[in-house]
Amino acid sequence: MASIAFSSNLCSLHRAQNDVAKQLFLRSPSFLRLKHELRAQSPATRTRCCAGVGVPRAASASEVLVDRVEEEEGRVLRVGVICGGPSAERGISLNSARSVIDHIQGDDLHVSCYYIDCNLNAFAISSAQVYSNTPADFDFKLESLAQGFQSLTDFAEHLAASVDVAFPVIHGQFGEDGGIQELLEKYGVPFVGTGSNECRQAFDKHNASLELSKRGFVTVPSFLVQKSETNESELSIWFLKNQLDPISGRVVVKPARAGSSIGVTVAYGVADSLKKANALIAEGIDDKVLIEIFLEGGSEFTAIILDVGCGLDCRPVVLLPTEVELQFLVNVDAREKDAIFNYRRKYLPTQQVAYHTPPRFPLDVIESIREGASMVFQQLGLRDFARIDGWFLPDSVHVSRLSENKFGRTKSGTIIFTDINLISGMEQTSFLFQQASKVGLSHSNILRSIINHACSRFPTLASFNSAADHLPDRSTPSLLTEALPKRESIHKVFVIFGGDTSERQVSLMSGTNVWLNLRAFDDLEVVPCLLAPTAGYSSSGNLNRKEVDVSSKTVWSLPYSLVLRHTTEEVLAACIEAIEPDRVVLTSHLRNRVMNDLMEGLKAHNWFTGFDIRDEQPVRYSLEQWIKFAKEAQATVFIAVHGGIGEDGTLQSLLEAEGVPYTGPGVTASKTCMDKVATSISLNHLANLGVHTINKDVRKKEDLLRISEIEIWNDLISKLQCETLCVKPARDGCSTGVARLCCAEDLSVYVKALEESLLRIPPNSLSKIHGMIEMPNPPPELLIFEPFVETDEINFSSKSSEQNGNRLNWKGQSRWVEITVGVIGKRGSMHSLSPSVTVKESGDILSLEEKFQGGTGINLTPPPLSIISNDALKNCKQNIELIANTLQLEGFSRIDAFVNVDSGEVLVIEVNTVPGMTPSTVLIHQALAEQPPMYPHEFFRTLLDLASERSM
Repeated sequence: MASIAFSSNLCSLHRAQNDVAKQLFLRSPSFLRLKHELRAQSPATRTRCCAGVGVPRAASASEVLVDRVEEEEGRVLRVGVICGGPSAERGISLNSARSVIDHIQGDDLHVSCYYIDCNLNAFAISSAQVYSNTPADFDFKLESLAQGFQSLTDFAEHLAASVDVAFPVIHGQFGEDGGIQELLEKYGVPFVGTGSNECRQAFDKHNASLELSKRGFVTVPSFLVQKSETNESELSIWFLKNQLDPISGRVVVKPARAGSSIGVTVAYGVADSLKKANALIAEGIDDKVLIEIFLEGGSEFTAIILDVGCGLDCRPVVLLPTEVELQFLVNVDAREKDAIFNYRRKYLPTQQVAYHTPPRFPLDVIESIREGASMVFQQLGLRDFARIDGWFLPDSVHVSRLSENKFGRTKSGTIIFTDINLISGMEQTSFLFQQASKVGLSHSNILRSIINHACSRFPTLASFNSAADHLPDRSTPSLLTEALPKRESIHKVFVIFGGDTSERQVSLMSGTNVWLNLRAFDDLEVVPCLLAPTAGYSSSGNLNRKEVDVSSKTVWSLPYSLVLRHTTEEVLAACIEAIEPDRVVLTSHLRNRVMNDLMEGLKAHNWFTGFDIRDEQPVRYSLEQWIKFAKEAQATVFIAVHGGIGEDGTLQSLLEAEGVPYTGPGVTASKTCMDKVATSISLNHLANLGVHTINKDVRKKEDLLRISEIEIWNDLISKLQCETLCVKPARDGCSTGVARLCCAEDLSVYVKALEESLLRIPPNSLSKIHGMIEMPNPPPELLIFEPFVETDEINFSSKSSEQNGNRLNWKGQSRWVEITVGVIGKRGSMHSLSPSVTVKESGDILSLEEKFQGGTGINLTPPPLSIISNDALKNCKQNIELIANTLQLEGFSRIDAFVNVDSGEVLVIEVNTVPGMTPSTVLIHQALAEQPPMYPHEFFRTLLDLASERSM
């Protein structure tokens, strides 16, 4: 049917009177969807195997259409995205690859995906596999779903024949140390980024520091610890030389060759420094470790550099730098205040970090940072793009032993460049995209500019450097946009995220992902909107308090660049900052300066189509005004607010009152599912049909604080008839405040966390091993206690043995496993997606990271036959659909449950009516497991269409 539909479109294409009409067709959602499906297949997919030999199969009518269009448009650029690697940052590499693939797809470019595992084995994979959540999850699927190469030599030879340019997005080892670059150079494969020799020099922090010092830059005094060469007396002398107390002097310990985040820690004194350095060496992170003085009183910054020169002529332009501000509460542990910008703070939303672009530094400092970073890029021979981190030390800060007469001295203080990142992170809200959007470049524009610039260095790719045929972003006022025919079918979509619950940061991730995916459709105008957080709100507060809060809620309509933040508080602060007169003047001045610098170089490239992000201001509304505005605009509201008014029926009720369509279940279903007790009551009558609920006991926080823990514990285990308990907020989201309690002492720890309003319970604070437990803020007023349901541990071997190629280990004694499953459709006819078996990496409760942060958490989608049979899986899905229809769900939701692997019976944990929609959520995995697969932009469009069709 697809070929029939598209053949008629092809006729329309041939009848097009001008190139503009033709481009509209090529960028239409239907054509891009078909092309994405065909081109997303692995390189082996277009052949069928006959006796072990790959035989070309006949092309379908749809493939013929795509090929004919590509012939008319000229040869497409074949890009090979390479991710993974042996580094601990390989999970972040998956996130980067996913983001790159999402944003560079187009009619003039074909993307192939490749993955390097931790043992340096190479695989050709489909783009669908990139949406796996974690390396363990990803590696587990490789043997059956990917095309493996016998060696890296075979892999390189394949690339030489199959791609025009490689785009390595491997962070850390083998990606930034020159490893992959040397392989590509050896086999003549053009690639994006810096060459192998220059990578080796810049990636090694010790060598890079020596080189920068030699070239006249201020550097941080450091001491090198190498395997089997530790000398405590020499380190003691170094401490004294730098006026540091050998007993308590504060220093930073970091691997010399492990990227900018892995293994970086703070140490005190000689003994502690050597202990931590040797630990890094013993763990195999690196055999070269640097000990540096702690730059107390300084401010950290990071800057993206984009090369806009022609061919081999390097012309680096530094974008607007970002200031990294670490923030801590008054009652935080003293040593926590010494913390640094580590892996967790860089990649997981946290209020401990705030970003300011441009920095809140004096103008001369910002200009010196841009000048210095440009010099570093050019003098170290870097190419295409990079990220350089550093510190600004005001004159008021005295740091001993800094070099005196070198570049970095300004009238306001000292600038030090400390880390060079050859392949900067490319997650949706990474520094690359934050800084690019500030100077008018969208995700797609900056990535395509980097790729096109790399191609310009290779004469064989010169034919690809013609004018790009993808249209500028719709928000850009350009002659081309104005020349386009008026499209009367444009439909407005307001994506709302944020709120006050403990899941507001996940909400920001979800809303950002939805917004970026829906922007791919030409018939949609998608507006990101922040439901601003308000201090002191509790999702479990009384109704009168909530009504007051709702009436005073604020919603901000956001410009592109302000969405790309890590926390809702940061977005709100950026909104307020963006309308401050002095800040507006400074930002506008710097933005114009950077854009002029960029244009001076980019105007020589005929592939550059111009800047595509407007410099716009955020707009503030009351919630009531915003809903009326949505009504006037005839917009559909895509709800991505987790918990609170976004999930308890309040927002839904307000929208319904004005006749505004919205995504997800209606008012009644939302209210029921938000209340975990009400959910169980609504499902109790389904026990004979294979749907069971868990007994619950609800307690007030004030009672937990008033009555002795031993009395409460004994009462709970007596009433619930169990030995261990699961505690969770009664009316909050699914990810915070959930813990397993094995004794009265565990209950005491949990109650103390409530009493002291702790933001998190540290790992292993309870009697049974567990990870970090994020706590609701403020603490919930009502808590639920349930019997803890035991399931068998599922784990993976690091490498399959010759006797057993299956890396999955599961004893299956209890016959119950935990699952999470999405449901989608209209009320009364909900469809269950394929369940995901959830695997906990530590402890018994899934952490916030494991649920929502890409690169963490393991999900088996669909469940392996070695765990659950097809018949049991079929029964399970039928039971899930029964639950969804009984609760009157519609649009989409997520159901968490335990399933019996023999019968398919389910034991309901909870139902989430606004589930996580982050780039690596299991809902994406499950949609991709459908036949045919639903890629993220299609999935979110389907949810939107269901909302638009909602009958009020």
